[in-house]
Amino acid sequence: MDRLALNAEERAVLGKKVKQLRREGNIPGHVFGKGVEGENVLVLAKEFLKTFKEAGETGLIDLKIGKEKVRPVLIREVQFDPIGGEIIHIDFYQVNLSEKVKVPVPLVQIGEQPELVKLGEAIVLQTLNEVEVEALPTDLVEKIEVDITPLKAIDDAISVGQLNYDRNKLTVSAADEEVVVKLAPAVSAEMEKLMEEQAAEQAAAAAEATGEEGAAPSEGEVSVEGEVGVEGEAAEAGQPAAESTEQAPTEEKKE
Repeated sequence: MDRLALNAEERAVLGKKVKQLRREGNIPGHVFGKGVEGENVLVLAKEFLKTFKEAGETGLIDLKIGKEKVRPVLIREVQFDPIGGEIIHIDFYQVNLSEKVKVPVPLVQIGEQPELVKLGEAIVLQTLNEVEVEALPTDLVEKIEVDITPLKAIDDAISVGQLNYDRNKLTVSAADEEVVVKLAPAVSAEMEKLMEEQAAEQAAAAAEATGEEGAAPSEGEVSVEGEVGVEGEAAEAGQPAAESTEQAPTEEKKE
């Protein structure tokens, strides 16, 4: 990673008075390190945001304080306002370029999505998002890439030992067998079991409802839709149908 530069100024304002500095577009910061004298500094917010976007927490920065002083630093901590979300303070860690440091390095997926993911049958599950790396400040990397192209079948995985990085310069503090990403079913085993149970319950309910609709009426019951008339009952018994007791109304004689 290329070294970046960031301009800063010595800061004499401390405590609550730094609020005014923030209103003027500045961010207060502090430089510290092993065996070095701490120093309060001030950086322009817009310049810092641009540098932070490129360097992250692993990029080496030449912090130029005033016109003569340059301190090689890493961004160790950035504090944000819990309400507004703006940056309110920065901690810079000055490094010794001849001594190794330990920093967290993010693991970033690259490569084409597996076919099972495209079909919606699986997901790429990332179980490790970053690893601690030990290296000289000038050898630090912004990220370690994880190529997911080899993932083809469910349970295929990529471990730390399979990551591609310069092992002569970087030491990763994680076991080689630790899984970084794996191809997992789109639905977990627990969810799949629950869905199967729900499907079985729905099927049983549907079958029960169908059986009730198609059941013959019990003895002595008369079906409304399939009601058998008197004539039909007599015919089934082999007897002539009884004459209807209903008579047509006689026409009233007019006088």
